[in-house]
Amino acid sequence: MIHILVTAIIQIAVGVATGNWWIGGLAVVSLYLGREHAQAEYRWIERYTLDKLRASMPWWGGFDLRVWDTFPRRLGLVGPVLVAIIIALLF
Repeated sequence: MIHILVTAIIQIAVGVATGNWWIGGLAVVSLYLGREHAQAEYRWIERYTLDKLRASMPWWGGFDLRVWDTFPRRLGLVGPVLVAIIIALLF
């Protein structure tokens, strides 16, 4: 839930300052996409490697849907994207 609020605040601040509502949304969504993907990689390493080393993870580990297994994890990714699109379309 905090991701959605932070997304809205940053996008509105950038939108008011620059007049470009899409660039603020793109910036904050990029931040959260990278963050959530990194956390998915860590979950994959913890669950599926024996030695718990990043080098043991395949390149697709962070994209594996098995590590995106709960609603809050999915919401942490999808929520900011939806909020950014809605705000950009409204303004």
